[in-house]
Amino acid sequence: MDYVSLLISKNEKLSCCADDINKAINAIVDCYKNDGKLLLCGNGGSAADSTHIVGELMKGFLKRRPVEGEKAEALKTANPKVDDLLLSKLQCGLPAVNLCESSSLLTAYCNDVDPDYIFAQQVFGLGKKGDVFIGLSTSGNAKNINHAAKVAKALGITVIGMTGNGGGALAENSDICIKAPETETYLVQEAHLPIYHAICAAVEEEFFKK
Repeated sequence: MDYVSLLISKNEKLSCCADDINKAINAIVDCYKNDGKLLLCGNGGSAADSTHIVGELMKGFLKRRPVEGEKAEALKTANPKVDDLLLSKLQCGLPAVNLCESSSLLTAYCNDVDPDYIFAQQVFGLGKKGDVFIGLSTSGNAKNINHAAKVAKALGITVIGMTGNGGGALAENSDICIKAPETETYLVQEAHLPIYHAICAAVEEEFFKK
């Protein structure tokens, strides 16, 4: 299914984002095909959106993702205690990490170093060439998101920005920037939700076609 066309058919105002949404999907698919992972972050409601995206990728979203065939046999061979019941409860995930959720690290770094660099530190510690970094900032000017984007690019990580109209500084620091055509924070966030749902659905379809 063409989830981007479906998105635009329901949200015509987002047609201006279609090309960048497709570019983001392709970048994420390439990342996963090369054993990469997604790193995500945002502030406030955008931090919640980061959590939401991780939830759609790490378990079944629109499709079932059973562990079967060679994957199931490999787990059983590696540890015979992995029985059929345990396997039946597992789902194939697409690796994604929300950098907003490490509360001990976040508070320690904010207290000991500088809160503007907490996401940059995590990208530096966790990221590797071939990964994808998604930074969500409704204005595009959040300092902590932009510092993380700069480090990501230095490491050879593809940077996807999700912003409001104009893109702010994040547009300059991104390889791909999806600029929702809104300026009010809550309206940008409302536009981001169907966009990332379409992205997650399209990526899932690529890897779980059944």
